[in-house]
Amino acid sequence: RGIQRDDRQDLVYRSVREKFNAVIEECVTLTKAGRPVLVGTTSVEISEVLSRMLKMRNIDHQVLNAKQHAKEADVVAKAGQPGVVTIATNMAGRGTDIKLTPESKAAGGLAIIGTERHESRRVDRQLRGRAGRQGDVGSSQFFVSLEDNLMRLFGSDRIAKVMDRLGYEEGEVIQHSMISKSIERAQKKVEENNFGIRKRLLEYDDIMNAQREVIYKRRRNALHGERLEMDILNMIYVLCENIISQAKSSNNFEEFNLAVIKNFVFESKLTSDAIEKGKIENLTDTLFDEAMEFYRAKNKVIRDESAPVFKDIQFQKGTTVENIVVPFESGDKQITITTKLNEAVDSEGKSLIDDLHKITTLAIIDQEWIDHLREMDDLQQSVRNATYEQKDPLLIYKFEGFNLFDGLRGRIRENIISLLFKATIPIKAAHEVREAREAQRTAPKLSENKQDSGSLLNGGGSSAGQQDTREAQSLAPAKSQKVAGRNQRVKVQYQDGTVKEGVKFKSVENDVLANKCVVLEVED
Repeated sequence: RGIQRDDRQDLVYRSVREKFNAVIEECVTLTKAGRPVLVGTTSVEISEVLSRMLKMRNIDHQVLNAKQHAKEADVVAKAGQPGVVTIATNMAGRGTDIKLTPESKAAGGLAIIGTERHESRRVDRQLRGRAGRQGDVGSSQFFVSLEDNLMRLFGSDRIAKVMDRLGYEEGEVIQHSMISKSIERAQKKVEENNFGIRKRLLEYDDIMNAQREVIYKRRRNALHGERLEMDILNMIYVLCENIISQAKSSNNFEEFNLAVIKNFVFESKLTSDAIEKGKIENLTDTLFDEAMEFYRAKNKVIRDESAPVFKDIQFQKGTTVENIVVPFESGDKQITITTKLNEAVDSEGKSLIDDLHKITTLAIIDQEWIDHLREMDDLQQSVRNATYEQKDPLLIYKFEGFNLFDGLRGRIRENIISLLFKATIPIKAAHEVREAREAQRTAPKLSENKQDSGSLLNGGGSSAGQQDTREAQSLAPAKSQKVAGRNQRVKVQYQDGTVKEGVKFKSVENDVLANKCVVLEVED
């Protein structure tokens, strides 16, 4: 059906006060004529100001914003009746048309009043489009002041000089197509600027998304057990290749031995002459075979030592115990593994090794990924200064981000393999497993504080107090529940007692995930 709505030229006033007075006078005139009025605002604050002004004039009205969402349907249903004034904030579809009564149509239909031009023309058009639905009659009129944000950004001084030159007094208005077009051009410039910002942000996020897919794929493999064993074998092989390549390039046999002992906890049979004369591929295969022989022998010892203990627990409490917690020690670190008792007995300890692979991989990936996200955020902030050097910040972000991600994968690989090769099971009797289970219930959450947390990166001491602390700590992956939307404002408290109020959740999300702070309150 054809559009019958009358879209009028903008009315431009010198100040906000004059504009609001004109809006109220227009509402009074329209309600006396029996027309329903919809007043569109850009913020809840302006809605409340207009509401108070209408109350002073004894004009019945309804306010539709986020604070009245419960009665939203009733307000929209009555908005088409004669003489009804409805104030709405950034109103779009609201899920329904405003139906006009025959009396409202006869009086001229729904009257749209915009109290300010929005930065986006789309929002203004949505407001206009509330009137004239399906061929109904109606009108739309925007009221603008030179003190509005959009006008102050684009040309309000020039228009003010014209008004002074023409002798405009307080309360007088300018209405001209040239001004309306000028406002639309200003909106277009803002839209182009916002589009450029969103496009640039998406380009930065594409880099992070590529890294995210790699990490999440490896994490899913660990979580569901798919290809986890293959991932670990690949990590062992790549680590062997890196050690051999470093030894060939530096020609330092002592560093080679130290690297093998540090990562694999055994001494290689490769000699300095063999490393010097051999090919990297052959030397890597030899070192990989030695590492796998050592690793399989170590796992066999763990299975042989744990199998009798598991059978003893099953015999004593097999009907009441489903899951058991087994502590593993790795030099100055400790990790506790939860495994199913019956599966551990039936598989003769193989399920325990599988759970060790899973929990270790998940915990280290989570810990390192949190640190990496913080580094990437810092990098994104720092590369902005590259524009002063006539350089593209995005290119620098890509290059530096790749280096950081390469380092992340190396740290994950080394930490996982080092812990798996060093992990030993200290339990010798069934009662020790029960004590480990009791410690698991009281274990503290993971913390970024590496001195007093159960983090996998925590280095313990040799004192008895530190040993007791390590025995009571669980190193399972950190699980932080998302408690708010990224743009919601929250109240958080940090470990040192500092409290921050009214901050956006996205600015403290990494700290919440790392358990550096807790969310005390989410603002409405």
